[in-house]
Amino acid sequence: MKIIGKYVLKEHVGPFLFASSALTSLMLLQYIAKRFGDLVGKGLPAGVIAEFVGLSVPFTVAMTLPMAVLVSVLYAFSRLASENEITAMKASGVSMWSLLLPVLGGGLALSAVMVAFNDQVLPRSNHRLAVLQLDIFRTKPTFALREQVINAVKEGQLYLRAAHIDERTSRMKEVVIYDLADPAHRRTIYADSGMLALAPNRRDLDMTLYHGMMHELPNNKPGQMSRMFYRRNRLRVKNVLSSYQESQNKNVSKGDREMSVCEMQRMLARADMNMRLAVFDSLQAMREHMGGPVPDVPGYRMPKGLGAAYCAALDVFKVQEASAATLSTPVAQGARTAQDSAAAPAQTKLDPLERRRVEPLLQDARIRLEDARRDRNRYDVEIQKKFSLAASCLIFVLIGAPIALRFPRGGVGLVIGVSFAIFGVYYVGLIGGETLADKGYLPPWVAMWSANIVLAGAGIVLSFRMGRESATTRGGDLSEWFAHLRVAAVERLFPGRRHA
Repeated sequence: MKIIGKYVLKEHVGPFLFASSALTSLMLLQYIAKRFGDLVGKGLPAGVIAEFVGLSVPFTVAMTLPMAVLVSVLYAFSRLASENEITAMKASGVSMWSLLLPVLGGGLALSAVMVAFNDQVLPRSNHRLAVLQLDIFRTKPTFALREQVINAVKEGQLYLRAAHIDERTSRMKEVVIYDLADPAHRRTIYADSGMLALAPNRRDLDMTLYHGMMHELPNNKPGQMSRMFYRRNRLRVKNVLSSYQESQNKNVSKGDREMSVCEMQRMLARADMNMRLAVFDSLQAMREHMGGPVPDVPGYRMPKGLGAAYCAALDVFKVQEASAATLSTPVAQGARTAQDSAAAPAQTKLDPLERRRVEPLLQDARIRLEDARRDRNRYDVEIQKKFSLAASCLIFVLIGAPIALRFPRGGVGLVIGVSFAIFGVYYVGLIGGETLADKGYLPPWVAMWSANIVLAGAGIVLSFRMGRESATTRGGDLSEWFAHLRVAAVERLFPGRRHA
């Protein structure tokens, strides 16, 4: 690497370290401040609180590292231009691309580091944090409960869902409890509101439910259901709460943000197979009850895309096993089941009542299809997000350097203003795209990469216009840009008018 390239990269180190530490600290403090009152004064060891804070860092770093890249690029190139170092280099025959290429190489290297971080470090820390919150749940029930989500109060026995949870008062609203403790009976309890509290023995959990009803279904009598209405109902769950005890990671199921790319790729393949099996079952039901051709049995296939290519590369370098081997057994079993169904003979003469019997089967297939489609979109979105966040490090270099050279005397105001503008566009596009992709309105790759594509296009256009900027001790700040906007607006409103 040339001396000038090393010098330009060195100018970015200080601002990058300062921006990354400052942004990470601010976001981390904001997150910890919301949880600090729940952690302190609950009888938890100091090491547990320190571990909770430490495990919150990786998620924050994954968001702030691209921000720090943009801030450092804006500050470094703006300083070089304002002190006429860019002018001196241009006068010595050094092109702008010679200055930008080393920084782009650094951004590319940082993107590769971010891919490994998002794939290996972040999922493990998220999973350990989820396990830690589950352990803390034994001390403070509402700490690990999430709204609008089915929470495992006692794994395999009792699950709870609440529309709203007040962590301060432990009061819940619109509560649904799924009681699976008795294998012979399945109970579903509904309540308008409820309260959570520790029992006097400090081990059991007391739930007081208000204004609801209870459904009970005996497994040995499928056609029987009992319903009971109540104004106040007390439910005790034994041996749930106790002093803090560390759980084993392997005993807690993982969410999509707690999986690596290849783990989610396996889940994506499974969801894709479930979708095609649901379509096959609906076609098979129509054939058996209404006649028609025998549908083709769906076979196993690994979904293609960025995640599949990444996992294949890891397998080549023996980093981890290929994901195909993990999926072969369940998928092949599902295909054999489908093949057995396809071998059933078709009915040539149907009773009119048979046509009514096919409707529940089709409805069940549609529900399974929608569930599998949501799972597929959810996992695909997370896969694409890991790579798009990593690629933003390179894209922010591409768009930040030309802007800094265009306004050499922008100073801190330029860095803060442009950074917030670009961050806003990027993260609004990322969050909005994730919502649209989860609901099926956009393909996951379009939703997660649209902001990157827009900013990369703008960065490429601005980069090819580099070298036309003037770096002097006068002008070149944001006031010049606002002056140009004011003149253009006046000329549009009053054509032919002269300006001083």
